[in-house]
Amino acid sequence: MTPIRLFCGIAAALLLVACGSSPQHNFYLLSAESQAVAGGQSPSLGIGPIEIPEYLNRNSLVYSRGSNQLHIASFERWAEPLADGIQRVLGLNLAAELGTQNIRPHPWQRTDAPAYAVQLWVLSLDAADQAAELVVEWRVSRQGETGTLERRISRLSQPLPGPGWQAADAAGAYSRLLQALSTEIATVIRAAEASGDS
Repeated sequence: MTPIRLFCGIAAALLLVACGSSPQHNFYLLSAESQAVAGGQSPSLGIGPIEIPEYLNRNSLVYSRGSNQLHIASFERWAEPLADGIQRVLGLNLAAELGTQNIRPHPWQRTDAPAYAVQLWVLSLDAADQAAELVVEWRVSRQGETGTLERRISRLSQPLPGPGWQAADAAGAYSRLLQALSTEIATVIRAAEASGDS
């Protein structure tokens, strides 16, 4: 066998070994924490738009490493765009919290506007050390009113299972953070509904 053929054979074998041993991508979803089944049609809720920072707007999970550094997890990926996942889970959580099936993702038709619209600006979503944290500005507006019903910045945190946590732990903690946020938002809408009934 000539040296060139020998070299090509070795190179092909190494390439096959490398392909066979490449790490597989793992995919994660945010999940709704509320298990209650919504039964009513009121109030109608519009969810979105959801704005996230550009550094989070990618397939890979992203974590901070301190000193203004980021770690992009090459093989740990979201199964859907992060903003879409937040919108989906927030809608499911609020449906369960408020007992309504009448949930509309943004954008909705102007002729079929929901009674309440929930808009989010995610300022930070991170998992580091012992906890995951969500910092989000949110707004609830009510149909027919020119002003905002409620607007605030919430800073929420959830513990992680020690320094050896995995991406699945972070995704679960993020889901619980969205549940806590949903509870805050639902409290505002519930109070507005009660004041409108009185």
